[in-house]
Amino acid sequence: MLAIPSVQRDSGFTNFITKKTNDNVPKKSAPARGEDLHPTIFREYDIRGIFGETLHPHNAYNIARAFASKAGSVQPRIICVGRDGRVSSPVLHEAVCQGIIDSGFDVIDVGVGPTPMLYYASYTSAAAGGIMITGSHNPPDHNGFKFVWQRGPFYGEDLRMLRAIADAGDFIHGRGSHETADIRGDYIHALLKCYKGGPLNVAWDAGNGATGDIMAVLCHKLPGQHIALNAVIDGTFPVHHPDPTVPETLSQLISVVTSHGLDAGIAFDGDGDRLGVVDDEGEILWGDQLLMLYAAEILKENPGGTIIADVKASGALFEEITRLGGKPLMWKTGHSLIKSKMSEEGALLAGEMSGHLFFSDQYFGYDDALYAALRLLNLLSRSGQKLSQLRQALPKRVNTPEIRFDCDEHRKFSVIHEVKGRLKENGADVNEIDGVRVTTDDGWWLLRASNTQPMLVARCEAHDAAGLLRLRNELHAQLTFSDVALPE
Repeated sequence: MLAIPSVQRDSGFTNFITKKTNDNVPKKSAPARGEDLHPTIFREYDIRGIFGETLHPHNAYNIARAFASKAGSVQPRIICVGRDGRVSSPVLHEAVCQGIIDSGFDVIDVGVGPTPMLYYASYTSAAAGGIMITGSHNPPDHNGFKFVWQRGPFYGEDLRMLRAIADAGDFIHGRGSHETADIRGDYIHALLKCYKGGPLNVAWDAGNGATGDIMAVLCHKLPGQHIALNAVIDGTFPVHHPDPTVPETLSQLISVVTSHGLDAGIAFDGDGDRLGVVDDEGEILWGDQLLMLYAAEILKENPGGTIIADVKASGALFEEITRLGGKPLMWKTGHSLIKSKMSEEGALLAGEMSGHLFFSDQYFGYDDALYAALRLLNLLSRSGQKLSQLRQALPKRVNTPEIRFDCDEHRKFSVIHEVKGRLKENGADVNEIDGVRVTTDDGWWLLRASNTQPMLVARCEAHDAAGLLRLRNELHAQLTFSDVALPE
């Protein structure tokens, strides 16, 4: 048995580790160099590609070797590995494990589950880091890797250095071991600790993603009536795509909530780090609305606390945090970027419009949609109100949803640069934290380049419908000048 020195845990993490021989890990040779790494797979805060086209098993092997090589002489020489339920994840998982082992590090394999479970394993042990094989909310043929380094995010310059190591084939060598750890019980216990409310009636939709097994256990353990939808992990996503930011993916959940008279509906993305919520009337609550509810609860106990939201969030959120006695901070979109800023600022809570929600208040500070869901149900139960009533009491604005549209991977950043230049020449009020967020008397509009896909992302928010139309027209004009069409 390999003993992992404990950093923070609820109960015997090491008790669940079982030895596996190295014969259970494939010994296939892999290229010593990574010169065929596709230029599009390295993003700002993770690695993503199309399996068999831009991402291959030998890429996974070299990436894992580079990650272990960057870890170097850190002790203990342990890396946690997990995977989602995609069809391509097992073969990528095997290649990652072999790459770690061939670099002289030991693998602690936590198996299939949500990305936050891999985070939990990495944060509650003394492992050097962790690698999660996941395509997140992307289509079924996509896959990739998210990383943890010494209980913190691994992104930006870290990933650029990782690529340089892989390109050069500058790997360390050794012979590690491969062991498994069933940490689901510990993880579920850590999740349930936050729930102190009474019975509720809730529908839960895993979308056949990696949260399915854990979600089903929570439905059994929580008080009240809980309906588990699409809980079987199936990487083909046969019912609907697992992206709760797309309203169409919530239609089944909304139907179940409204037809059964339930208190709420909860949805997850493919790897369980993004949350979707519908209330008892079938209305969707977006990330910034959820942050307002969480902020009200947290700031009661922590007056003056810092709360971070990304540039896509409503202006009403930042005003509401101030009204509640907190310190609002607008920051760049991206789960790793938010986590890093959260640690730097000592923030209690952070979130994005995309449904990534981060709690350092009573939790670890990473994005865990299962935990965020339980925090929401806890505050709902204790409020004595319906979720629709809590939603209706929130400050209101007129806004567009997040508008995402295709733009060439290289062209997208040029468009932002061009728009920014024209706006500055015209003396506009521009926030440049992430793309351009332009404030006018009507409200604001945003244009930024996606860090994970060949897309531009836009959003507009105003005090009334006429103002929203003017803002959209301004955005449309700027895109037209750059020969880009804004979708209708």
